Amino acid sequence: MLKATVLESILFLDIETVPQFEDFDTVPERFKPLWEKKSKFFRDENQEAADVYQRAGIYAEFGKVVCISVGMFHLKDGKRQFRIKSFFGGDERLLLQQFTDMINRLTGKPDLLLCAHNGKEFDFPYIARRMLINGLPLPGVLNIAGKKPWEIKHLDTLELWKFGDYKNYTSLELLMAAFDIPSPKDDIDGSQVAEVFYKEKNIERITRYCEKDVQAIAQLFLRYRNEEILADNEVESVTQFESNAS
Repeated sequence: MLKATVLESILFLDIETVPQFEDFDTVPERFKPLWEKKSKFFRDENQEAADVYQRAGIYAEFGKVVCISVGMFHLKDGKRQFRIKSFFGGDERLLLQQFTDMINRLTGKPDLLLCAHNGKEFDFPYIARRMLINGLPLPGVLNIAGKKPWEIKHLDTLELWKFGDYKNYTSLELLMAAFDIPSPKDDIDGSQVAEVFYKEKNIERITRYCEKDVQAIAQLFLRYRNEEILADNEVESVTQFESNAS
């Protein structure tokens, strides 16, 4: 099945999210008791809601998207090229709109597929939920209500690895090591994104990290197909940063 999938029809993606507010003290009063209620399921006995607020970013009701990175394969002079682009910044509605505009431009590809690692459980629903909260219409590829399973154009490198086994989560980092794929991630990890966003105000650093994940997902997908991974000269980022991007 994977061999039959046209590589150029797949949009590989990854997102980075943070809590909607820098700390619990700045959370609106209406949301504080709601976070108290939500967080009680994973707080230790000696922890308060404020102590675990850094985890708010993983919940679409309490977090927001600060970066979406995407990548697609292209043929250039008969050779493959993987081109990466990112939508990023503190204006979530704007970056979601820009992402939607790009998706809509790709609707000419009738077999367009989205691919992410754990995308079906996190990236795809998170983006869709934040779009609705921001009053944006869902692009067709994310609007899965009423669709049959075979009509949903989503690929998930985690799900593909499970082969029907749903007992365990396997990280992208572990799979990269298992398949002997060089890791492009050499800076921050997901637990540091909120601090880099709010304290360092370094959206470029977050975006580069997100783009490396997109490259890693594409590399893993190639290995699933028993194909050679991308060389450095086959990967290009077309993301442009502006001085006021953060």
